[in-house]
Formats: sequence, C-alpha cells, structure tokens
Amino acid sequence: MSISVPRRQLFIDGEWKEPLQRKRIPIINPATEASIGDIPAATAEDVDIAVDAARRALTRNRGSEWARASGAQRAKYLRAIAAKITERKPELAKLEAIDCGKPLDEAAWDVDDVAGCFEYYADLAEALDGKQRAPISLPMETFKSYVLKEPIGVVGLITPWNYPLLMATWKVAPCLAAGCTAILKPSELASVTCLELADICREVGLPPGVLNILTGFGPEAGAPLASHPLVDKIAFTGSTETGRKIMTAAAQIVKPVSLELGGKSPIIVFEDVDIEKAVEWALFGCFWTNGQICSATSRLLVHEDIANEFIEKLVIWAKSIKISDPFEEGCRLGPVVSAGQYEKVNKFISIAKSEGATILCGGGRPQHLGRGFFIEPTIIAGVNTSMQVWREEIFGPVLCIKTFKTEDEAIEIANDTHYGLGGAVLSKDAGRCQRITEALQAGIVWVNCSQPCFSQAPWGGTKRSGFGRELGEWGLENYLNVKQVTEYISNDAWGWYPPPSKL
Repeated sequence: MSISVPRRQLFIDGEWKEPLQRKRIPIINPATEASIGDIPAATAEDVDIAVDAARRALTRNRGSEWARASGAQRAKYLRAIAAKITERKPELAKLEAIDCGKPLDEAAWDVDDVAGCFEYYADLAEALDGKQRAPISLPMETFKSYVLKEPIGVVGLITPWNYPLLMATWKVAPCLAAGCTAILKPSELASVTCLELADICREVGLPPGVLNILTGFGPEAGAPLASHPLVDKIAFTGSTETGRKIMTAAAQIVKPVSLELGGKSPIIVFEDVDIEKAVEWALFGCFWTNGQICSATSRLLVHEDIANEFIEKLVIWAKSIKISDPFEEGCRLGPVVSAGQYEKVNKFISIAKSEGATILCGGGRPQHLGRGFFIEPTIIAGVNTSMQVWREEIFGPVLCIKTFKTEDEAIEIANDTHYGLGGAVLSKDAGRCQRITEALQAGIVWVNCSQPCFSQAPWGGTKRSGFGRELGEWGLENYLNVKQVTEYISNDAWGWYPPPSKL
C-alpha cells in the first residue's frame, strides 16, 4: 500500500518551525526496510525555544488563557481534538501502522482509544471546577480551610514508540486538562502521528505554546528537556535504563518525575481453566502489539497437571497467527519497530538456546517474508529463573514457560523479579484469584484475561517498573499541585503576645 507521510517541522508556539541545526531523521518502514520520509531532529537550542513558548503560554494574561482558565474552557479544546482524531481515524491508523509496524486493525483500535482518552479528560477537566475550594474540616472554629488544585506548570512529556500516539495522549490529555503547558518529545523511531496531533492542535485553535512537539534523538532533545531548569516536571514512559538517567537529571534541581518503565509480567494458569480460552489469553498477553508492550505477560506459569495439553495447544495456536505486512487483511503480528530491536530480540533467543532452553516454536524469520523486521511468535520452554529470557524485558514476541505445583510456588516465582508492572491469574476459583491478586507485587492485575486497558482505570507499576499512575483520576493528579488555603475568621485578636502598651 502506498501511503504519503506528510513532511512536518517542529511544532513550537503554535507554528511549524525548522530545527535550528536543520537536521532530519529518516523514517524507516519496518515491514519493508524502505525509507518513507523523515522527521525533524531537535537539539538543545530548540528545546530552549519550546520551553520558553510553554512558559509564556502558562503565564500569558496572568494565566487566564490556559492555566487559570476554567476546566470547562479547556475541555472544549480537548473535545475538539477528540473529534478531529475521530475524523482522521483512517489516515492516522495507516500512518501508525506504516511507522511502527503495528497491524492496521490494532492501529485503528488505538486511534479510537486516543479519541476516547481526550473525551474522558475533557470530562475530568470540567469536574475539576466543582472540586476547587473543597472545604477541610478543622478542630478550631476560628479558622476555615480549603484546597486549591493548580497546574504544576511546564511539563516535559517523553513517550515511547510502541503506542506512539496513544502513549503520548495518556500524558498530553491529563496534562492539558490540569491546565499545564507541555513539550512532548516522542521516540525518534515513531513520531509521525504525534506530528499529526500538532496539526490537529493548530486546526482546533489551541492557544500558542500550550502544547509544543519536538521530534529528535534522546541525547540531543530528550536529555536537555529532562534537565531543563524551567521545566517543572517530567513524565516519562520507556526503558528502566533511560528512566534512571531522567531521574538523575531531575534530581539535580529536585524536579518531580513520574516514570512508567519496563516489565516482565507473569501470567499464572491453574488446572481448572477452560484450556482453549486460557491459551488465547496467554498468546494475546504476550504477542499483542507485536510483543512490544511493557506490560506483556511474557512469563507463563502453568500448573503441571495441565502443562502438556496446554503447551501443545499453545504451540498450535501460535503457529496459526498470521504474520504479514500490517496492511494485509487479518494480520495479527507485524514486524518489530527497527533493525536494532530486531537484532536485540534475536540475540535473546540465541542466548536462550546457548543456555539450554528449548524453542518450541518460532525463533526466527518467517520463511515467506524475506524483508522487514519480522520475528515469528516464539515460545521457549526448559528455562530456569536465572536465564536472561526469563529475567530481562525482551520487548518482542517471545513467551517463556515454567510449570508449578502449588499456589505458593506460583506466587514465589511470579514475584521473583525486579519488575512490578502487571500480572495475570487464570482460574475458575474466585477465592484463589483474590488471593493471587493480593499476593502479586504489581501495579496492575488481570483476572481471567491479560492486557485490557481503560482510560478510567489507573496504570503504573512498582519496584523497577516505576512510580506514579497514569489514566483515571490518578492521571490528572499527576499534573496538579495541591495548595492549602487557611483563613482566620474570628473578630478577636489572636492574643498570643501581650500588647506592648500593657508591658
């Protein structure tokens, strides 16, 4: 399919601006390895200009245009953006698929979620008006107190390539709903739809400087944004390694951060499940989004009583998954995003083989696809808990399997990880599911499913998977400061110090 990728510039202060160093980054279609356009490459000088634009937008007319405007006023812009997203859905889905390799059906689903997320935070922006000046009950009648919720200020938003527009929206929508202004820096591996979001912001008349979008490499654009003294907060989704660097940079000026980092999530399958249904959830939990999802339930723990039958069916189902160009009808697994990611995933598989693990299916390039960064859905057994494929985030279509005997053993194995983003339990026993849910050390637990995500529910992890929550009301709180206001309302003097005339 021939698709034209619009040639865009940086989006700063409501206008398209060429990067000062005039550099650009090629866009590679991961399904064909062909160059299909380019994006601008911002540097520290461009970051300075964007931050200045965001600060001016925050304080212009004493904030009346945005930061101190009513939530209802901001909601009008968010709903207008949502409407434009829906209007452009076919175009945006195609651009997403060609840019990051996501199957077209998935990309279309993501665009629906993007529009829904803007709509949801429009509702929360309106609701915020009614929560201002919420009274606080005090033990002294001579005082009254209330709370103001105010935007945290200028925010740097740094987002990944696996859900380019959706992950950006998870940050942009609540950030703007709260009254903050922002600089969005998407991944250089997939930025096309984020630049289209800039075009939509121009169309709906978003005030200049409220949202600025800079594409570019992490060291040249992301790092200067994270360490910028006039950026009040950083919200980041990406690798744990990069998260450490951002946290270190922010710490130098005591800048708050929220981090949604890597994962190595378990899915525990008990002996009482409907095997066919459980097999599908196990596959979906790991191979959805081409296996490139931070919450992927890529460590499968299956009860030994059903292990043989379960694994046999798992392999049969995995071999039937359609791997193809993302635009082919029925595609359910596209390419990984880049040559670098392709090499990384294949290296994990190679190391697993050398360590004695067994590749039950997959493990290489599909025979019918000679080009593109395609990797077959790969299932690995015979692993132990010290192997790299079991312990480290692969971010590709690779599922590892271990068996267990008891509930306690399953919990112990599941929690034996530095990560704590997600986890899943599959069983018909409601009591068992509740026990597992409470025992798993994770920010998200799925029961009899894997990977459902809703704008209304909090998203985030524990341990090295980061801290802070996105989505739901928690996502809005990420971008708000709480200000206590207390007033003395008695007509009497305070009376702590004797009047000087009586000394």
